[in-house]
Amino acid sequence: QVQLVESGGGLVQAGGSLRLSCAASGRTFSSYAMGWFRQAPGKEREFVAAINWSSGTTYYANSVKGRFTISRDNAKNTVYLQMNSLKPEDTAVYYCAARHGIVVKTTYDYEHWGRGTQVTVSS
Repeated sequence: QVQLVESGGGLVQAGGSLRLSCAASGRTFSSYAMGWFRQAPGKEREFVAAINWSSGTTYYANSVKGRFTISRDNAKNTVYLQMNSLKPEDTAVYYCAARHGIVVKTTYDYEHWGRGTQVTVSS
């Protein structure tokens, strides 16, 4: 059974940085796409970034491009989201997700989800 456990969230001032981690277990993820999504209060869950585990190809939402970096560590079965130059509008619960196959940006196409980690950016 696939398990995804996020960590690394917290409270940070605008302009600061955080690194989120997603520890994945239960499968060999070489044929998986891993994504980060976020959901702010009163808003729908939205795509943030994704990575093809095998090739390392990365994808980003326009709102985070140039500020966030997604990466993976094969040995640790962990996916990271490095977030720099954080803005108050980045405040949300951040979720790690996995799907078997290629990267897509639609929430409903991801089969496995973590419980999320809160990121709060103060102005």
